[in-house]
Amino acid sequence: MESEGVRGPLNSIKIRDKELRKWQDSYCAMAGVYLCCFDASFEKVLDFSGNPLEIATIKKAVPDVHIRNILQRVTESDLEDQAVERTLVPNIKVAAVAPKVDGQVTLVWLICAVLKDAEYEPELYDEAPVEGFSLQTTEKKFYHSLDFLSMTSLALAKAYRSQNEAAASTAENFKRSEDFRLSFRRAEIMTEIVSMLDSDDEIEAVMEQILRKICEYVDISNAFICRMHTEDDLMDIVVEWTANGIYKIYEDTKDVDKCWFLGRTQLTAVSGSTTMNAGEKEELEDLGIYAVVSIPIVIAEQIPFYACFAETRENKEWVVNDIKFINDSIKILQNIITKRIQRNSIASSFNSLEAVLDNVGSSIYVRCMKTDEMLFANRSLRKHFAKELQKNVLKELFEANIPPRSHSGNCEIYYEAKDRWYELYYTRIKWVDGRLVSLCALYEITEKKIYQKRIEQQAYTDFLTGLYNRLCCERDLVAYVEKAKNTNSKGMLMYLDLDDFKKINDGLGHQYGDVLLQDISTAIKSIDGVQDSCYRMGGDEFVIIVPPENYHKLDSILEGIKRAFATPWYLKDGEYYCTMSMGTVEFPTAGDTVEELIRKSDIAMYEAKKSGKNRISQYSESIDASTIRRLDMEKAMYKSVEEGCKEFVVYYQPIMDISGKTPKLVAVEALVRWKSRILGNVSPSEFISLAEYLGLINPIGEHVFKEAAIFCGKLCKKFGRDINLHVNMSVVQLMEPNVSDKLKEAIETAGIKPVQMILDVREALTMNNTERTSGAMKKISEMGVRLSLDDFGTGYSSISGLRAYKFAAVKVHESITHALGKETYASSLITSLIDLSGALSSYVCAEGVETKKQLEILKKLSVPLAQGILFDEAIPAEEFEKKYKT
Repeated sequence: MESEGVRGPLNSIKIRDKELRKWQDSYCAMAGVYLCCFDASFEKVLDFSGNPLEIATIKKAVPDVHIRNILQRVTESDLEDQAVERTLVPNIKVAAVAPKVDGQVTLVWLICAVLKDAEYEPELYDEAPVEGFSLQTTEKKFYHSLDFLSMTSLALAKAYRSQNEAAASTAENFKRSEDFRLSFRRAEIMTEIVSMLDSDDEIEAVMEQILRKICEYVDISNAFICRMHTEDDLMDIVVEWTANGIYKIYEDTKDVDKCWFLGRTQLTAVSGSTTMNAGEKEELEDLGIYAVVSIPIVIAEQIPFYACFAETRENKEWVVNDIKFINDSIKILQNIITKRIQRNSIASSFNSLEAVLDNVGSSIYVRCMKTDEMLFANRSLRKHFAKELQKNVLKELFEANIPPRSHSGNCEIYYEAKDRWYELYYTRIKWVDGRLVSLCALYEITEKKIYQKRIEQQAYTDFLTGLYNRLCCERDLVAYVEKAKNTNSKGMLMYLDLDDFKKINDGLGHQYGDVLLQDISTAIKSIDGVQDSCYRMGGDEFVIIVPPENYHKLDSILEGIKRAFATPWYLKDGEYYCTMSMGTVEFPTAGDTVEELIRKSDIAMYEAKKSGKNRISQYSESIDASTIRRLDMEKAMYKSVEEGCKEFVVYYQPIMDISGKTPKLVAVEALVRWKSRILGNVSPSEFISLAEYLGLINPIGEHVFKEAAIFCGKLCKKFGRDINLHVNMSVVQLMEPNVSDKLKEAIETAGIKPVQMILDVREALTMNNTERTSGAMKKISEMGVRLSLDDFGTGYSSISGLRAYKFAAVKVHESITHALGKETYASSLITSLIDLSGALSSYVCAEGVETKKQLEILKKLSVPLAQGILFDEAIPAEEFEKKYKT
């Protein structure tokens, strides 16, 4: 079932299904493809456009699982928003296009193309190529159509998004776009009505179809055609059409009283502002009519019929264009009726048709399909294409791009001699003399193309720097790789990242950071050989593509880049140096897809940064695997944090009171685990230090202590007593300005006491006793949250570290616990710590308890608390709740 409308993630974007279906049908006819639409959750919004039998074949060639896979490929990727894949049929390809606005998918298009020029190896396919499809295209046009679809979809979303920021410009562009849409829709309807000249349907059915088309276009609620009695003032209703949910004006169809606005020889238009006498107003009110247009239908100089269009919902003021459209359409209907009545009067029919077509707003010609003879050219065509008509070259100029088996449709044509764009609507009908003809209508769309070009430029340009953007980079890279393959040459992709740009941006202010990015953009795009292939990928990252034709200039291009960054940049009344790290990769030798090349250049760029920054590194297969792993972890971690840290799962290990006969659960330690959907399970020893380096430890840590506090609250309610919560806290987290506020919020949300939360900190904190950390610790202590010194026994100043802050607990490192019973120093250290902790009003907890022997020794040493796999390993929250009942 098609949805009533499509709403993207941006509240300002809304497209009605009716308009979307019309646009989709037009696009399919124009591009020669089969297109359907999905929303961001892969629910089908619109089914395929086209011939149902052909669509059934398409669906067999592209199973549902294939559709879902390609949709996931474009929606879940950060680097590509369109993809093309083979199908089970050799000459059918499937593509998906998912335009994104700020990383969010609005609509997803699935496009299937039957290729006329498909090249394939027969032994790879079980199915034979399909033939005789009404919609076909070439591979080159297929890729162009994908670009156009991606560009227009993205431009539509962005245009709606920015309408409040540029109201005047947007209003003008919208009006122009709406005018184009109405003009093309009017052209489509006129072409459809003209095609009914050859219809064999009953005349009443033809009348009703024409009334419906007119009313739906002009948005009129009611229409009817009536036949006037010659002997009295009555009339019969021949056909009547009403919009959905609208009542009929006439329930009776025979011997109906004639209305006052009928019986005239000219078109009559009546609205709320029309001057009427009391009787006329009363009659309209009785009929429930607010506005009406009446048009006489002249047959053989008589007026046997009137066509009436009435609005019964609300008052309507008629506009000239609508009345002209209605009048033109009824003239064609008049000609259809005349043809039915006078089938043997060919001359009369032709004269009537010629009069109508001479007064429509397009250039029309009619060509015999068998002999190519030009049978008719209307006044507009004779005026604008006189030379072409005289030379008989209209077919070559305008019909060359029509698919061989296509009988009706539309396409765009650029006429180079006039430097003009035209929209061609074509259909095959039987002419007045019975011959099969091609009827072609031409509309100039030069202004529309100029508008589209401006939109395309906006879609492919970075607003800040004026460079091309990521979307344009990915599109161009495909073309450059293809060119390198075809010419047996090579090019190079350079991925450039500014070193320590954040320091300049934060230190001088974002406005100077923007100035620096603009100056760098100007510098790199002035380098000979890459003037038209420089791109800003976002933030402080740039891409430079060396095209195959300029690869011989590679050395001078590299020198130009180095020279640009060896020069200081003048910012805020001073000179500043900003270096860069750059990774390079050759194509197509090292890769031939956008994703592969960008990934490899990114890896090479990271290798340059790892080697000390301010250098260039070329990708090779010998690059250390750890570099690739580190880069993969960075990207996956950024992605996970952006998505709310949901991949970071909190495990819990019990802390037991061992002072009694039976160990008793008194606390839990929250330990974070990373279950990456990209990398799988990642060890804390790998990702904790990386998170601190990337500055992501704060959001991850905040996620952990919020989740842990909620879990602690659940345990307290379940056991009916207080359970303490130990949470690891790094120095980086403690130095965050509002850490105390976030802790307070987490505690209050979970409904636990501040004293139940204990922050495990390492000895680095005691050695970094700065004013900033002291201030943070003071605020935390004032809240009632306590501190615990973690991993005691591994540092150089463990005993002295105990005096730095007031610790509620000291946790002995597992290496000391494992040495119990083996090394005498272990027992001596713990004994001293027990004595010292008493003086400091803190308690001792032994970590890493694995054996009963270690437990017995700890009991003898009067250690009150212990944790380790002897009791339990760290386990997920659900498993913990099931395992521990009291």
